[in-house]
Amino acid sequence: MTTDTPDAGPVPTAVPPRVLTVAGSDSGGGAGIQADLKAMLALGTHGMSVLTAVTAQNSLGVQGAWELPLEAIRTQFRSVVDDIGVQAVKTGMLASPAIVETVASLLADLNAPVIVDPVGVSKHGDALLAADALDAVRTKLLPVATVATPNLDEVAQLTGVRVTSEADMPRAAAAILEFGPRWALVKGGHLRGDAVDLLTDGAEEHWLRSPRHDNRHTHGTGCTLASAIAAHLAHGMPVPEAVAAAKEYVTGAIRAGFPLGAGIGPVDHAWRWR
Repeated sequence: MTTDTPDAGPVPTAVPPRVLTVAGSDSGGGAGIQADLKAMLALGTHGMSVLTAVTAQNSLGVQGAWELPLEAIRTQFRSVVDDIGVQAVKTGMLASPAIVETVASLLADLNAPVIVDPVGVSKHGDALLAADALDAVRTKLLPVATVATPNLDEVAQLTGVRVTSEADMPRAAAAILEFGPRWALVKGGHLRGDAVDLLTDGAEEHWLRSPRHDNRHTHGTGCTLASAIAAHLAHGMPVPEAVAAAKEYVTGAIRAGFPLGAGIGPVDHAWRWR
């Protein structure tokens, strides 16, 4: 004898935190939108995207880039934000002054933390931001940032401050903070020795250190770190804890980076699952 169990209906499903990336596409899958979405998934969030440009890109470099129309960028953003909503946003490749200004205006009234990765060049040295867009980044985009995450080359582009040692990093961070972000994360990965980053809001300093791994396959490191910070903020972490957790995640991804193609391979976003 069997007893039928009444249908209780669909099982409620928890909705993961929602994170939006506003960036360019990397056809090789190592950086850009593709890296962002992989990191967001790995860290338990639902990733969404606003494409600003399409690139032809592989392990050897960027072979071409095409900006999307401003109306396409605006419509993607409104489509996601007005219906689904976001709990954190990350920006990456914005390419031109008009795109920077458009994205900054969209973010200005958003009630969610914004991580600005001021992408200037690719891992291979290819320019991803027009020289005449730097002023728009300084005056329009950085003021809406919760955390700005420049590497040392981007610090020099934006502020003129050249960092050659850890001792220079507080001055570099102070120069970034003058443009208005709440926090500056100056990434010291290009220095010798341990991979040292400095996070500060001007009042407190957090020095983040990790061992340097002897692995050349580091494509997508900056995109991945900024996306990981956004994901942790969407989970409700305070900024210092979110950045520390993101650095731990990206350090593991760098350690597990793998060869792909004939050049620089990507970090491994799924390293915790392998």
